[in-house]
Amino acid sequence: MLRYFRAFLPKEERFFDLFAQHTHTVVQGAQALQDMLRGGDETLVHCQRVSHFESEADNVTREVLTAVRRTFITPFDRVDIKNLITSMDDAIDQMQQTAKAVILFEVREFEPPMREIGALLVESANLVGKALPLMKSIGPNLQMLTAMTEEITKLEGRVDDLHDIGLKELFLKHRNANTMDYIVGAEIYDHLEKVADRFDDVANEINSIVIEQV
Repeated sequence: MLRYFRAFLPKEERFFDLFAQHTHTVVQGAQALQDMLRGGDETLVHCQRVSHFESEADNVTREVLTAVRRTFITPFDRVDIKNLITSMDDAIDQMQQTAKAVILFEVREFEPPMREIGALLVESANLVGKALPLMKSIGPNLQMLTAMTEEITKLEGRVDDLHDIGLKELFLKHRNANTMDYIVGAEIYDHLEKVADRFDDVANEINSIVIEQV
């Protein structure tokens, strides 16, 4: 009964503005990560960009969590909003962890599968950015939202494959050479895979909200 009552009450729509702000920083962070993975003299600059966008995303996340506490009628369940923004923030947090590893180990060259993963992460970020506005009207956008979340999951699977391929190539490249180079490369692969995992978490949160709303 309460659910039907809530449906006729005016909802606070600024959550979607905050979601848009956050997804914008996530996309920028993914693009900066992709630039970082190109390597070269500008690597550190792109690492710093990733950290900058992560900080901006944190600020938006705090705004969302504050709004959840202060808003009477929210567009979705409060727990769902919290879980969605947290999963989005986890994605860019993991990008920052990747950049930190690159800075720590002074990496300036990246393997081809790493660069491929970077491109897939940008695709995932863009899909999240397109999906969030559609959640204002879930019913008419149900099929599109489902297709987008399925695509994010497929991208995560492709990242898993590239992670395994990359580790194998890394092992073959360094098994008779410097073990530390393998360890560092494996660390970066693991961080990149976790970014894709966090995007898959976002897709799962979107699906959970869609199921509850239809």
